[in-house]
Amino acid sequence: MPNAIGYAARDASTPLSAFHFERRALRPDDVRIDILYCGVCHSDLHQARNDWGGTLYPCCPGHEIVGRVSAVGPQVRKFREGDMAAVGCLVDSCMTCDQCLKGEEQLCRNRSTGTYNGKDRITGEVTYGGYTDHIVVREAFVLKVPDGLDITRAAPLLCAGITTYSPLRKWNAGPGTRLGVAGLGGLGHMAVKLGVAMGADVTVITGSPGKRDDALALGAHRVLLSGERDAMKASASSFDLIIDTIPVAHKLQPYLPLLDIDGSLVIVGAIAELPPFHSGLLLGGRRRVSGSPIGGIAETQEMLDFCAEKGVLPDCETIDIQDINHAYERMERSDVKYRFVIDMASLAREKRAA
Repeated sequence: MPNAIGYAARDASTPLSAFHFERRALRPDDVRIDILYCGVCHSDLHQARNDWGGTLYPCCPGHEIVGRVSAVGPQVRKFREGDMAAVGCLVDSCMTCDQCLKGEEQLCRNRSTGTYNGKDRITGEVTYGGYTDHIVVREAFVLKVPDGLDITRAAPLLCAGITTYSPLRKWNAGPGTRLGVAGLGGLGHMAVKLGVAMGADVTVITGSPGKRDDALALGAHRVLLSGERDAMKASASSFDLIIDTIPVAHKLQPYLPLLDIDGSLVIVGAIAELPPFHSGLLLGGRRRVSGSPIGGIAETQEMLDFCAEKGVLPDCETIDIQDINHAYERMERSDVKYRFVIDMASLAREKRAA
């Protein structure tokens, strides 16, 4: 079995450090990818620290992966050595339930397999993610990196990109859509860029006056400050769709009156608890509150192709793997615009040290 090196958390309280382990040998339908860049997602931090419970240690995070194919199994048809490839949040699913059969693997009735902190469907071994030198993934869950997409910045599209692209597509955002984006972090800035690229009229809704210039620089048409009561009141019934990217507990009550009749507020952040609100805020305008996870494999490929065509890329700061713990500390302070990406060439230092 091939040796691999990466960074992992051994428990919830200690920093990530160098981790030596074995990847599985290629199965007939597997693709091996030498990882060039891996995005850093806030869920990596939550999993490493067991904030959601159920973390399997050692935990090697990373589900925003871009790299080069270095080997393929004999049944692989879509990839060959040297191709640029990507892997997102999933590496397998049952492939037989109604959701999988219609390309919604993220909603697999038999639970999809996470890129990390999951369990291999054949062996039961824990899956390890992209903070490593290479990964082995079933071909059906490997994505093509389109020509023209900057691989140094593309990795966050595999989570932040698809997490916001999927609800925009599901709710038919496009020309004429009055789109609100609540929050302006890693997810929010992608929702702005994608919404603008789709032709929607985009307003960033934020409680931080200091984010006004940033929002406009990202392409938003206007900014609505949630702390300005008169402005919020004047904006009642002015949105068809609000993508709520706020990652912490917050009241929905101020946002619901902003929706027009039949409007939807879609939550994409993983939040432990939301404060209650009066149902009259929904009944009065036939409004909806919904949630949306990542998209399936076909939709993720569609998103990558769309981003290549439209020139949509996240704003990123590139780091070495040795700086991952500091990056986690900065994420907690919201001190990044807007995503960290690890240059995995920095792992060479660990190999030399070994």
